[in-house]
Formats: sequence, C-alpha cells, structure tokens
Amino acid sequence: MLFAIESAQIHDSLYAFLSILLEGAFFIFIGTVISGFIDAYLPSSLLDRMLPKNRVLAVMVGGLLGAVLPVCECAIVPVIRRLVAKGLPLSVAITYMLAAPIINPVTMVSTFAAFSERGEAGVLVASSRALLAYGVTVVVGLIMMRVALDSVLRPQIRAAVKAKEEGREHDHAPAKGQRLVHALRVAQRDFTDVAMYFVVGVALTAFLNNVIPRNWIEPLAANDATAIPTLMSAAFILSLCSTSDAFVAASLDAFSYAAKLAFLIFGPMMDLKLVFLYSSIFKPRFVLILAGGLFILVGVVCYQWGVFDHPAAR
Repeated sequence: MLFAIESAQIHDSLYAFLSILLEGAFFIFIGTVISGFIDAYLPSSLLDRMLPKNRVLAVMVGGLLGAVLPVCECAIVPVIRRLVAKGLPLSVAITYMLAAPIINPVTMVSTFAAFSERGEAGVLVASSRALLAYGVTVVVGLIMMRVALDSVLRPQIRAAVKAKEEGREHDHAPAKGQRLVHALRVAQRDFTDVAMYFVVGVALTAFLNNVIPRNWIEPLAANDATAIPTLMSAAFILSLCSTSDAFVAASLDAFSYAAKLAFLIFGPMMDLKLVFLYSSIFKPRFVLILAGGLFILVGVVCYQWGVFDHPAAR
C-alpha cells in the first residue's frame, strides 16, 4: 500500500466527520426551511417578473443574486431544488447556485480579513475572487441555455418543472396557518432527501482529508501549472465552507496567489460533499461533466490571472 491507515487517522477521520456533519447540517436545515417557505409563499409568476426577459441578461443577474440573497454552498442546494421546481430557468438557477457561496458579503469580508491579517493585499484577493467567480459562473450559465432539461435534471425534479410548464401546478393561497404547515412539510421532505447525499459526501471527505499525506502536496507548489490543479484538488477534498476557506488559503505560503484564487473559487462551486448534494437535483453524469468543466475553466482563468504578474500575485 502507498500509505498505511493508523488508528489515529481513523480517530481523526471520525472527529472530522462529526465536525463537518454538525456544522453543515445546520446550514442544510436553514436552506431547507427557506425552500419550504419558497414553495408555500413565493408565487411562480413572481420569478418571471423578477428577471429580465432577455435570457442572457437573466443569467448575468443570476450571478449577482448572491449579493442580495447570500447562501452558503450547503444551504443553496435545497433552495435551488425548490426554485427550479417553481420555474426558475435552469441557466439562471445554476449561475446563482455556483456564484452565491462566493459573491456574497460574508464571504467577501472574510476573504479580505484573512489576507489583510497576514499583511497581504486583501482588497486585491477579495475583489479578484468575486470578479473571476462571477465571470466563470456566467459562462457556465450561458452554456446551460443550450442544454435540454431532460438530460440534466433528475426525473422527480423534471416532473415538477413539466407540471409547472403545462399549467398543472397552480399557486394556491391557503390560510396562513395552512401555509406554515405546508412550508414545514416541504422543508422536512427536502431535508431528508438532501441530508442522505450530504452524509455520504462528508464521510468520504473526512476519510480522505485525514489519510492523504500532506507531504505529497508541497513539492507541487513550484509553478502554477502544477500548483493550481493541486490546490483545486485539495479544495475538492477538503470541502471547506466558503465563509472560512480564505483563512486556510492565506496560510498556504508556498503557493502563488493564482493557485490560492483557484482554491477559493473552485472549492465553493464543486467539492466532494457538493457532488453528492448536486446529485439530489441533477443526474450523476451531468454532475461529473460540470465538475470537469469547472475544473478546467477555473484553472485556465486563474492561470491567466497569474500570468499578468500582479504585485501581489506571487
């Protein structure tokens, strides 16, 4: 074997599993509660009035929704499930889903604080993270405009969208007490569906995070061609929260700022636990394609950012 699994690593894996599970479950709970209230109180027609009629502009607006509707990567999945079922265009939904964990005030402030605390260019990193993430998510959203729903969505989600499109799903206006009960029932159902995928993802994350030797990573920091995919792979495995991952990135002194940005952008969009969470909405094949596409797109964008050789880029 390339490495042996010791009892201490098993202990650390269990500890990490419980830590991530307890931390993430709270945000999933919040997200499912929001999804329940969306289903009970948000008229489907409101979505059409909120977004520009132009599909391209709608995608661009979707990338900015995180600034006014800040949701972390764990909580966004049940919200997206409900919004898609309500009729939100898939291209806009995916743009918002990918952008919201990064383009929100909490993440931007934490990124600025993490790098400023080390005497580094906090404004440059925070602004670059938001701008590059926005560009990446809009590109993905524009591509999704040409993708058929049947090839992407799980059957139960597609059925809800189809019912809405055919007019078989109508917005009812029950009494407030009934709406509240309905919201809580929807939240309970969504939490059960999403939590199953989350637990599996967290278990794999905790195990790999405590088994892979750290000294495998350090030699790869020599240049951006290896450093960027290395830190993106680390972000995928570590599955950190977008509101705290900047403090980890700032401590990676051996890596360039381009590699750190790749870490900060790719992680909140696609990590090990998100693969399983996304699978509650999308077909597994699409999730894998999305993961590969984001890995390439984020890697190329951040590599080009590093080529400009900003004063604080190295």
